[in-house]
Amino acid sequence: MIEKIIKILKNDPNYKWESSYSLPDMLCISTVRILQIIRGLFLKPFLKRSAGLLFIGRRVKVRHGYQLSAGKNLILEDNVSVNALSANGIQLGDHVSIARDSILFCTGVIAQKGTGIVIGNRTGISARAYLAGQGGITIGNDVIMGPNVQIFSENHVFDDTLLTIKEQGVTKQAVIIGNNCWLGAGCTILAGVILGDGCVVAAGSVVNKSFPANSVLAGVPAKLIKTRNI
Repeated sequence: MIEKIIKILKNDPNYKWESSYSLPDMLCISTVRILQIIRGLFLKPFLKRSAGLLFIGRRVKVRHGYQLSAGKNLILEDNVSVNALSANGIQLGDHVSIARDSILFCTGVIAQKGTGIVIGNRTGISARAYLAGQGGITIGNDVIMGPNVQIFSENHVFDDTLLTIKEQGVTKQAVIIGNNCWLGAGCTILAGVILGDGCVVAAGSVVNKSFPANSVLAGVPAKLIKTRNI
């Protein structure tokens, strides 16, 4: 029965349980989801747009929700922090999930309003992600991320040794992650990087330049290891 409900929610007739669960397992899972839906009902009126159910965990913080647009069945797990203050706000597609302790924000220094964050359909962001959208972050459809992924779209200027770094301001460059990418645990994507569709980034890598579609990257800084067979 639950499998049928999930098929409807995900609009995926091929969705199947791949493991068996006991009755206590299912009761716990169902209870958590029901409580998340109830919390979502309280948050929904404060968002710019919400197309479907909201699954909201405990201690979730959403600031400037009037600039947050959510598609169908958004999941924000425990302790997620979202601050949508920016020129373009935060736009989340259908069936997006953001795991516990993740942080999404668009404006750092309040005097310099940021650009915003766009996340496509069916993208899953794992625990403790840090997405800094001051210069703009766009993430495509069907992207998966391991835990502790960091994406930055702003850098400090530090050329003048006679001034403090804080006095020299910042540069903002958008980050674009294509569709169907896999960002491994603990990788860092720096400002200005564009990754084409189907890229894979190894765990712990630091990506400081752009790569074309289907690239497999690893290292600090990240280098092309191979190209996926297409």
